[in-house]
Amino acid sequence: MAEEAAVRAQAETVRRLKQDKADADEIAKEVAKLLEMKAQLGTDEGKHKFVLKTPKGTRDFGPKEMAIRERAFKAIISCFKRHGAEVIDTPVFELKETLTGKYGEDSKLIYDLKDQGGELLSLRYDLTVPFARYLAMNKITNIKRYHIAKVYRRDNPAMTRGRYREFYQCDFDIAGQFDPMIPDAECLKIVHEILSDLQLGDFVIKVNDRRILDGMFAVCGVPDSKFRTICSSVDKLDKVPWEEVRSEMVGEKGLSPEAADRIGEYVQLHGGLDLIEQLLQDPKLSQNKVAKEGLGDMKLLFEYLTLFGITGKISFDLSLARGLDYYTGVIFEAVLLQQENEHGEEPVSVGSVAGGGRYDGLVGMFDPKGRKVPCVGVSIGIERIFSILEQRLEASEEKIRTTETQVLVASAQKKLLEERLKLISELWDAGIKAEMLYKKNPKLLNQLQYCEETGIPLVAIVGEQELKDGVVKLRIVATREEVSVRRESLVEEIRIRTSQC
Repeated sequence: MAEEAAVRAQAETVRRLKQDKADADEIAKEVAKLLEMKAQLGTDEGKHKFVLKTPKGTRDFGPKEMAIRERAFKAIISCFKRHGAEVIDTPVFELKETLTGKYGEDSKLIYDLKDQGGELLSLRYDLTVPFARYLAMNKITNIKRYHIAKVYRRDNPAMTRGRYREFYQCDFDIAGQFDPMIPDAECLKIVHEILSDLQLGDFVIKVNDRRILDGMFAVCGVPDSKFRTICSSVDKLDKVPWEEVRSEMVGEKGLSPEAADRIGEYVQLHGGLDLIEQLLQDPKLSQNKVAKEGLGDMKLLFEYLTLFGITGKISFDLSLARGLDYYTGVIFEAVLLQQENEHGEEPVSVGSVAGGGRYDGLVGMFDPKGRKVPCVGVSIGIERIFSILEQRLEASEEKIRTTETQVLVASAQKKLLEERLKLISELWDAGIKAEMLYKKNPKLLNQLQYCEETGIPLVAIVGEQELKDGVVKLRIVATREEVSVRRESLVEEIRIRTSQC
């Protein structure tokens, strides 16, 4: 019995030693992991190995940049509201299947997320597909909406030209069954209004129709199966010369040289109503039912644009293709122009700042019964607009206000902190945008200098004499003029004076 007990005790000791070793090994592994993490984060001396930077294709926006953005957003939202649009918002990510197959060759630019609880998700690529999903899901057949939000593209960024991986889009769309070309014309009018209001310089809005393109491809001998891929090649004509596009169509996409040459005769045409009339008489195009339909609507569109008085900035351009798969009718793109040099040469494009078109089949792709909701919309390329506005302000050296403060509450003597706090509280409660320096006894000169630096137009000065007299001294920073205002009239006086700024 004693021997058995001794053997059991020895076995228990061995088991414990093994367990202790296993625990020690586990602890050693965890320590190694922690040491590795610590090494990645940096040493105790604060020597960090990681680089402080934003991810590729993104950027931070400081107060000055945000002030410029807000100006632009204000002009755009004001225009959207003027045209009677409601606002919506949708999640930043969608089910992957919602986005798949809607963007043609651009689908490779969609950001996919890791599996989360059994759902395969992707970051939204634009605001149009989520809008179509929203309409189908809520059985909405009639809405005029705008949506301003960030979208994501796994693209090669060119940040100096306003091309990012994370950026804002400003979308306006009209959904519903209406008479032809009336909503389409309004979308073009909106683009014209926004670009004119932002004063970005000369611009042109190129217009085409997917039906005209499809008809053109058909009469030029492009097989149906190659329509979309040839369309995305033609879409590059604003960036590369025709020879390169032709080479891609023939060499990479297997189109016959004869068909490519026939396409070349059409896609280099642009004009207005005269070109539409010419193409309606074209022996080949006029025989194609789809193209004839598109040309008829294009003629009607130009008649409405003439009534809006904006045809001077509109160009019917057969090279415009817009590679997205969901467009079904009118397509358009606004580009800014600049004079190449002082010798009066043709203006050259400096990039697209808005685009859109008609997409009558997209909502039906989501509807269980395939019910279609005709839609037309426009997206403003706000990032490129911001880049232009920033460059212009840098060149002009104009001082940008980053706050909207109307008045600084100041004191001329010491021990008046309580009085400043009382006064500023009264102003805040009355809806006045007011600031004060966070010091008990700031020097008056420092307070006035702060106003000069930040662009605050007024200073409300409290002093011992003013307190006795029941007044506040109001100083106009620009002119240095000072007036005494009754305390009860101060709010109204500030409102009057800042409304004139």
